[in-house]
Amino acid sequence: MGCRDVHAATVLSFLCGIASVAGLFAGTLLPNWRKLRLITFNRNEKNLTVYTGLWVKCARYDGSSDCLMYDTTWYSSVDQLDLRVLQFALPLSILIAVGALLLCLIGMCNTAFRSSVPNIKLAKCLVNSAGCHLVAGLLFFLAGTVSLSPSIWVIFYNSHLNRKFEPVFTFDYAVFVTIASAGGLFMTSLLLFIWYCACKSLPSPFWQPLYSHPPSMHSYSQPYSARSRLSAIEIDIPVVSHTT
Repeated sequence: MGCRDVHAATVLSFLCGIASVAGLFAGTLLPNWRKLRLITFNRNEKNLTVYTGLWVKCARYDGSSDCLMYDTTWYSSVDQLDLRVLQFALPLSILIAVGALLLCLIGMCNTAFRSSVPNIKLAKCLVNSAGCHLVAGLLFFLAGTVSLSPSIWVIFYNSHLNRKFEPVFTFDYAVFVTIASAGGLFMTSLLLFIWYCACKSLPSPFWQPLYSHPPSMHSYSQPYSARSRLSAIEIDIPVVSHTT
C-alpha cells in the first residue's frame, strides 16, 4: 500500500465524501420528505397530493407539475416532530462533513508536498497527515450518525401518523437520498480507517497521529558524545588507590 504517497484510498474517500455531502445538501432542500394524498370521490374534481419538505410545502393536483399552493413559510411552522429534528440535524451533519473534507484535503496536501527528510522544527506539530485522515474519518462517522438516525425515524414516525389519523401519509424519495448519503459518509470513514490501519505499522513517524519525539532524531541530528548522554545527576567520585 503506497502509504508514503497520496493513495487511491484517500482520493476515493475524498470523492465519496464530496458526493455524500452533495446528497445531504440535496436531501435538505428537496420538498419530498412526506406525501399527504387526499382522494376525492367527486368525478369533477382531481385528487390532491401535498408534498412536505423541511422548509417548504407544495400541493399539486394529480397529473400537474405546478404547485397549487406553495408555502415558503412552512419552515417556521412545522408541526411534525421528525421534520423539526431534521431541520437541525441535516445542516449540522453537512457542517461536520465539510470540516472532515477540509481535514482530508489538508492531509492529502501534506502527504503530496512534504519533504522526504523530516523537519525537526515541526516535530512538535500535533496534527500531521495521518492525524488529519484519522480525525477526518471520525468526523465522517459522526456526520453519518447525525444524519442517518433522524432520517430512519421519519419512516417510523410516518407509521405513527397513519395510526393516529388516517393511512394517507407516505414518505417520499428525499428519505432514501439522505439515507444513501449517510451510508456514503460511513463508507468514507471506513476507507480512511482502513488506510490508517494499513499504514500505522510503518516505522516512519509520518504515520503517527501525534509526535512523541522529534521524528528520526537519531538519524538526522548531530551525534552526541558518550559523556553528554550521561545522567545530569551523575557525579564522578575519584577513587584513590593505595600502593604498597
